[in-house]
Amino acid sequence: MKKTFVTLFVFIILVSSSYGLIKFWPYIFSKDIEGQVIKVERLVDPMAVAVMNGQEGPSTKMFSFAVAVKDQTTGEIFTGSTEDRQWAAVEGDGFCGVARFFPYAPWQLEKAGTYFGVRLLKLWACTDKKPEQ
Repeated sequence: MKKTFVTLFVFIILVSSSYGLIKFWPYIFSKDIEGQVIKVERLVDPMAVAVMNGQEGPSTKMFSFAVAVKDQTTGEIFTGSTEDRQWAAVEGDGFCGVARFFPYAPWQLEKAGTYFGVRLLKLWACTDKKPEQ
């Protein structure tokens, strides 16, 4: 009887930890990149977005951006896509910041190794001193 309970307990722990890993993969393996914002490109011109299916309000496509941030320690440029409206505030060159990149899970074969949902955590002019936490 005791062996059955131990086996059941181990099985439940294994299943729940596997579920947690699969469900929260992007959050567990996210990267915070600090460096210069190389480029923020709006994917769709706001004037080109029309109201679709009788829905009122702006489409999420209007706030879709492609983001590139150069890591200040390694020099590697990280790119990702996002619908975070904060990126609309980054216009032109000369901005530095901290961005959190969320990776696609490796079992999503077409997108494995790329990033989505890039969040802007901090932003400052590169000529300024980095703000303290």
